[in-house]
Amino acid sequence: MLAALPLSAIPAEDEALRPAIRAFLAEQVPQIPPERRARSWMGFDAGFSRALGGQGWLGLTFPEEYGGAGRGPFARYVLVEELLAAGAPVSAHWIADRQSGPLILRFGTEAQRRFHLPRICRGESFFCIGMSEPDTGSDLASVSTRAVREAGGWRLNGAKIWTTNAHHSHYMIALVRSSGTAQDRHKGLSQFIIDLSLPGVRISPIRDLAGDAHFSEVVFEDVLLPEDALVGEEGAGWAQVNAELAFERSGPERVLSSAVLLDEWIGWLRAGATDAASTALLGRLLGHLAVLRAMSVAVTDRLVRGESPVVEAALVKDLGTEFEQAVPALLEDRLGADPAREPPAALLRALAYTSAMAPSYSLRGGTREILRGMIARGMGLR
Repeated sequence: MLAALPLSAIPAEDEALRPAIRAFLAEQVPQIPPERRARSWMGFDAGFSRALGGQGWLGLTFPEEYGGAGRGPFARYVLVEELLAAGAPVSAHWIADRQSGPLILRFGTEAQRRFHLPRICRGESFFCIGMSEPDTGSDLASVSTRAVREAGGWRLNGAKIWTTNAHHSHYMIALVRSSGTAQDRHKGLSQFIIDLSLPGVRISPIRDLAGDAHFSEVVFEDVLLPEDALVGEEGAGWAQVNAELAFERSGPERVLSSAVLLDEWIGWLRAGATDAASTALLGRLLGHLAVLRAMSVAVTDRLVRGESPVVEAALVKDLGTEFEQAVPALLEDRLGADPAREPPAALLRALAYTSAMAPSYSLRGGTREILRGMIARGMGLR
């Protein structure tokens, strides 16, 4: 059965990072309008990411010998929480810092660590993740993109889709088939670091409902990869990618996607627009947020202890994205219930963006159906 998550606290030495981070953000973020800040972890700003790297705040958990700060997961938790609460544009470095770097650190060769990790820490090297493929939906094990070994390396053919920031990234870490067929499911899958500037790589951005183009389709046509493009062991890709998804699902980013919208609404209420119904809704939302944050901190504490709380992370991600989606829907209802009071234009623009993007919150990082299947297995229900 799934064990209880005991209450945990962020250590004082990590909490001590907040004043410096907030001072930095006070200089960097206020000039960004709310509807842009609402994009936050989809907001791409390479200059901002390099500035974070200059502060030593990228690769916080990487060893110092690779350019990192040698801190624990809670240091990064504090940083991410502050960045997302402020609506900072973190998308440029996001995947490299959160997933690709830790994956390379854990499974990569020493040469891969020496080459990639310092560049990630300086905000000079951006990564995307190649998982989903056309016509496969959420069935990640059915990938058909294939790497065939040949003299001196690998020949890659296939396609990936819904790849965040591929058109801005320098590298992709892709899950591809290196042996067998799609019917072999988890067997024969491997991960490769792909230099996206190589001949044969074609990237086509996909525009979403909000008018942004942060997704892409990436096609590989006879792309020649060097021998050292393989990450970890050949055929061990499925186990590796599941470890990678644990990094993706366990942080405050699965709770705070609607934080800027919520903050803008609270600011309007404080300016005198409050009423009994709004106060009751605010209490309900903040109470829900407090519980989710406590669960998220507890999962991070499990990671600090060297455990692998994959099911617990899936639970927090599922509940967290449900909250993120509820915020714009509930605020739409509340604002619409009192049409005589006109909300600020900035609040309405932030609401329009968040409402348009909210359906994607339960798709990215694993669909609700996939996560609930994992949770059910963890509870012994299937």
